[in-house]
Amino acid sequence: QVQLVESGGGLVQPGGSLRLSCAASGRDLNTYNINWYRQAPGNQREFVAVFASGGSTNYAEFVKGRFTVSRDNAENAKITSYLQMNNLKPEDTAVYYCNFYGWRGTYWGQGTQVTVSS
Repeated sequence: QVQLVESGGGLVQPGGSLRLSCAASGRDLNTYNINWYRQAPGNQREFVAVFASGGSTNYAEFVKGRFTVSRDNAENAKITSYLQMNNLKPEDTAVYYCNFYGWRGTYWGQGTQVTVSS
């Protein structure tokens, strides 16, 4: 079982920055791929970024060059992933979710609201 707690969302002006955090606790956390998704009202949940268990990263085209995903390596039983979001746009407004995906299962955070508005 993996527990995920997200934080860091809020209201920001266009062009601003936010850093989202996803604090995970459980077993063998280094074996999971860490995905970030988002869901805007009326839209389907969409992929944003991934930090793979091996350390590689990948991004959706609409966030490349603006968002950066990372993971600390404090302990295998506690890991925090971050999604640094720069140059935010109004179309980035959504609920952002972290997701741990691995052979032991898939787990979702509770989501954190990001609103980009002047």
